[in-house]
Amino acid sequence: MTDASDGNPETDDETTPDSVRANTPGRGVRPEAAAIEPAAPDDFGLVQVWWGDGKGKTTAAMGMGFRAAGHGYRVHMLQFLKGGADSVEAVRGEYNAIAAMPGFSFENLGHYGWAGMADGSDDADHEAQVAAGLDRARELVDAAADADLTEPLALDGPPEDGVHLLIIDELLYAVAMGLLDEEDVLDLVERKPEHLELVLTGSHEEPTYVSDAADLVTNVRKEKHPIDAGQRARKGTEY
Repeated sequence: MTDASDGNPETDDETTPDSVRANTPGRGVRPEAAAIEPAAPDDFGLVQVWWGDGKGKTTAAMGMGFRAAGHGYRVHMLQFLKGGADSVEAVRGEYNAIAAMPGFSFENLGHYGWAGMADGSDDADHEAQVAAGLDRARELVDAAADADLTEPLALDGPPEDGVHLLIIDELLYAVAMGLLDEEDVLDLVERKPEHLELVLTGSHEEPTYVSDAADLVTNVRKEKHPIDAGQRARKGTEY
């Protein structure tokens, strides 16, 4: 059987191979890797919220960070509450990967232990770290407001010079734990400049207070998790 398609998506049957290829973003051309050069996104500026009791919130946010950095956009990740624990090592795979990626940087404001847990850590220390993290988040958002995000940014420039994509990881957990107020999150969203893509993660509890202000809200729901069967964090998947 021959394919009668003429390659014109307006006249072809939508189910023919040629018409399907013609309607894809690359019009059927296989994507290829290219050298990373500084660039500016055309339509960044949304607020994303990733919450839920499932594994993958931070992973998804970092995945977007790598994708954006791969297009030459400047990306930074600020992490709350990601300190050490006896189930993980001091060096984590994601930090090594980010350090090797042009245009992607990170900083971690957590310390050993987890707030509210009997793990030997001091809750006052956690609270102080979170307060410092909030100040830093405001500084980064305000720096983005001072930058021209419609133009490329230096891939090796400091985040204080502005970023196109800002990931604030575990911020929503800090609110759920009572270490930050809901108004603190809303303030960050309200002061966000027009072209900054802001990604907020964390919390097993639905952050309804930010739902109306967000453009994308994803509930990462647990169906099954090996930790429930006693599996500890695994190198290469959890850290």
